[in-house]
Amino acid sequence: MSAAPTVTITLRDGELEPETREGIELRCRQLGQEFPETTRFEVSVAQDGVGHAVHAHVTGKGTDVAAHANHEDAARAADQALDTVEKQLRRGHDKRIFARRREGRQNPPKKG
Repeated sequence: MSAAPTVTITLRDGELEPETREGIELRCRQLGQEFPETTRFEVSVAQDGVGHAVHAHVTGKGTDVAAHANHEDAARAADQALDTVEKQLRRGHDKRIFARRREGRQNPPKKG
């Protein structure tokens, strides 16, 4: 089993409730378990004029995805950004797995 990914949460211009911080960290850890190729999650939360802006960036072995979301509530903005990251990770993960399967079907091992 691989090591758990590093989760970094950065705040700009404001406070973040402990429940929101724990929720973001838990979600990142869950994504790290589901996608073992990830090694680092960076989440930046900033207050803008109306609400919060969240930027999430995930790196790892063959993985580099990012997402951005805005919402009045910081937790909701983080959920939206991490949902987008999850979709991007799944797309890349499935692309790698199904490419190998497709190649295996096209070039089966020779019996002999």
